Amino acid sequence: MTSTNRTPRRDADRRRLLDATLPHIVFDGWTLVAMRAGAEDCGMPLADVRRLFPGGGDELLGFFVSEADRTMEEELVGRHLGNMRIRDRIATAVRVRLEQHTEHRDAIRRALALQALPQNGPGGLRALYRTVDAIWYAAGDSATDFNFYTKRLLLSGVYMSTLMFWLDDTSEGAEASWAFLDRRIENVMGIQKLKGRVERWLPSPDELVGKILARRGAGGASPFGSGGAST
Repeated sequence: MTSTNRTPRRDADRRRLLDATLPHIVFDGWTLVAMRAGAEDCGMPLADVRRLFPGGGDELLGFFVSEADRTMEEELVGRHLGNMRIRDRIATAVRVRLEQHTEHRDAIRRALALQALPQNGPGGLRALYRTVDAIWYAAGDSATDFNFYTKRLLLSGVYMSTLMFWLDDTSEGAEASWAFLDRRIENVMGIQKLKGRVERWLPSPDELVGKILARRGAGGASPFGSGGAST
């Protein structure tokens, strides 16, 4: 019973420290210095900083990303995405994901700079994957074939390019960013349509192998050249 109650309390404390630390990140980055300043602001003992985030600023950043994904998913539940076209579901999800941090763009810039360091690259890619996977899941994606990965790869490009545009967008309500997002999604949808047309025109891998084997069985030339496959 005690252990069950401890996790929600710890998560609440971690959120409280994150919220108090965000204003300091613009000056001190994702560091223990910023975290200690946040702890002082919210009346938290400094010893709790290490207790809540043993990994320091890197762990705080990871929590920031996971919290952003969680709150995005909660918000999207009430948006009735199932009534929208797939492109509108994706656009809504990306917009919700970014708008929740309108007041913390500088903290995100510092996060991107930190993740750009070679030693942090893998962690940054994992965080990006979790975000785009959460967006596709919220949009109702049920793909289990190769499209599962291509969809996430394409959305990664859309999300990151929109994020970079949004960070410097000074238009009212970030309308320029949402227009940019719509254009990027339209481009991706065009790629998907072209891919679908090409796939319909080309034989499937099984059909292609069958034709090659039938040709060889009829005495036709080997598809590997005059000498056949090398061994």
